Amino acid sequence: MRASQGMPKRSPLGAWLDRKQDLFISSILLVVALSAISGLVVITAFIFKEGLPIMLQVGVGKFVSSSDWYPAEGHFGIFPMIMGSLAVTAGALVIGGVLGLGCAVVLTQFCPRWAVSILKPSIELLAGIPSVVYGFIGVVILVPMIRVHLGGPGLSVLASSIVLGIMMLPTVTSISVDALQAVPKAYRDGSIALGATHWQTTRMVILKASRSGLVAAMILGMGRAVGETMAVIMVAGNTLDVPDSILAPVRTLTSNIALEMGYAAGDHRKALFATGVVLFVIIMILNTIALTVSRRRSRRKSGA
Repeated sequence: MRASQGMPKRSPLGAWLDRKQDLFISSILLVVALSAISGLVVITAFIFKEGLPIMLQVGVGKFVSSSDWYPAEGHFGIFPMIMGSLAVTAGALVIGGVLGLGCAVVLTQFCPRWAVSILKPSIELLAGIPSVVYGFIGVVILVPMIRVHLGGPGLSVLASSIVLGIMMLPTVTSISVDALQAVPKAYRDGSIALGATHWQTTRMVILKASRSGLVAAMILGMGRAVGETMAVIMVAGNTLDVPDSILAPVRTLTSNIALEMGYAAGDHRKALFATGVVLFVIIMILNTIALTVSRRRSRRKSGA
């Protein structure tokens, strides 16, 4: 009562100004919050507006299943590039996923805190390195090593997978660390109390309890690998053939767009936008799956 009695009373004009100020600030924040959604809507509308006509003209099935990419002759088939993107992404997932999960397990279960404070920022620092630097290192060091020791031209699915695996490592590691740290401490203590070793607890309890979060980390890492362009252009070889081995050169969807957009015109340009439509759909599917898995994990955690 004393505090309320001691507070100065606001005049009607002052109260009106406060309400108007709150309304103005909330409107600004709403516009900022909707800007990301608006940008996504604009980008989606533009890409589909430019790419869908040529896809319907050629036929969606033929566009994604044909291997004939001869834009000057009016043949548009992106099947080799789809297979190339899938092959490179799968290889990157094997390399980056295994390394990222292993790093996350070590950082959360076996490392002392002083080591985590050094290793975790160092791994996250990899996300700040430009992709062209990764590609340059791949061309100078990795490609000659593959050519000399494994054979082939060196510019290959394997080189692209290794480079992309390292590039997706920070994403997989960071999200996996969060998923592992979200497991209740009682699970670990209960397993240890029943006589399990530290590794048995990690393998049979911690990893299983955080499975959905780890899956989301892998899927988001896949999205990072699918959308990469510059590094893949430098180490993939950019051959319009379906890869028959990990040592074969390959061209991805993103590489095709970046390599040919500078001189494309007419239907050729529209076909590149249609390639972007296919890439956009693939990435949206991956992100939707990751979001669904994360929400399911949250519901299970809240239910528990």
